[in-house]
Amino acid sequence: MTRTTATLPRLLVWSAAALAAGCSRPAPPTEAPPTPTVAGNTISYPPGAPQLAYLTVQPAVARTLAVAHLTGRLYLDDDHTVRIFTPVAGQVTAVDADIGSEVATDAPLAEINSPDYDQARADARSAEANLAAADKAYAREQDLLQHGAAATKDVEAAEAAFRAAVAERDRADGRLRLYGGDPAGNQAIYTLRSPLQGTVAERNINPGQEVRADQMLANATNLFAPLFVISNLDHLWLQVDASEADLGSLQAGLVVRVRSDAYPGEVFAGKVTNIAPELDPSTRAIRVRGVVDNPGHRLKAEMYVSVDVVRDEAKVTGAGVEVPAKAAFRIDPQDYVFVQLAPGKFERRPVTLGPEQDGRVPVLAGVHAGEPVVAEGALLLESVLQPAD
Repeated sequence: MTRTTATLPRLLVWSAAALAAGCSRPAPPTEAPPTPTVAGNTISYPPGAPQLAYLTVQPAVARTLAVAHLTGRLYLDDDHTVRIFTPVAGQVTAVDADIGSEVATDAPLAEINSPDYDQARADARSAEANLAAADKAYAREQDLLQHGAAATKDVEAAEAAFRAAVAERDRADGRLRLYGGDPAGNQAIYTLRSPLQGTVAERNINPGQEVRADQMLANATNLFAPLFVISNLDHLWLQVDASEADLGSLQAGLVVRVRSDAYPGEVFAGKVTNIAPELDPSTRAIRVRGVVDNPGHRLKAEMYVSVDVVRDEAKVTGAGVEVPAKAAFRIDPQDYVFVQLAPGKFERRPVTLGPEQDGRVPVLAGVHAGEPVVAEGALLLESVLQPAD
């Protein structure tokens, strides 16, 4: 009895030890990734090597841009935009155009019941009647003079009155035409019309509203908004704030390429038209203005866009290529990139770099346009070369 009792704990210990030994049995070894071949600055991986999945290759792009990836703002082309105020006072009776409406030259925009316009029409009719009376009086005095029944001074007075009536008629007709009225017409309501063909970009008028000519205030739109803004949207103006360092690459006539987040992958063409004569003293930026084509009127005023200004290649040499900034790395004092020579074969190549901008860096020497460059994973390849170095 005593022997059996002493043996049982010993058997339990042996069983626990056996279970522990079984649980800690090592797993079978995993297959190591294939080892690349290193020859000088060249690394070669066998086909299907898993390391290749961590590498991204992109072709080097020829640099044709003097100023790249600037931010610009679009606004209405003031050369083809008019801000319309009323030349007469009165009450708006109807509005014939709304925001977004396409209008032709001389198209009606609004109708205004105006005492000023009525007065102009009355003055024109009165001047026409006075001219007719003066014409008859002058003719009568001339006839009397021929028959010896009138003095010369009476004829001269009649002639002066006739000429004064002609001048008054011309003045009254000119004023009425300035308002857009026809001296021979019977239009009783003043019609506000568009002076150019375009799109209604802004409207600040409603039926029943009282308007006055002095709302114009020398076109001070910060005090009184125009009743209508009409613009030809086939082109928009572009404003870019370029850095002082870019000034040497800018000139009027250069081509611009405009991109908007609203239309990914699309490029809108334009050109530089004006460069400001001075820098902004607060930002030290130079204002550059351009004109951008707007097919289909898809671009909108006040959009922020990215802008590339294309340099004149006839005047610029050594433009080089452009690669992602992550493709380049430095081993003091030299910069390098990896170029793919063949599938799985990569060469470390010394390069001369320009200043990085928006995640891209210009390569001025060492890489040609179209050569495939390792954009992601360059440091992984460099770690392979390090032991060889």
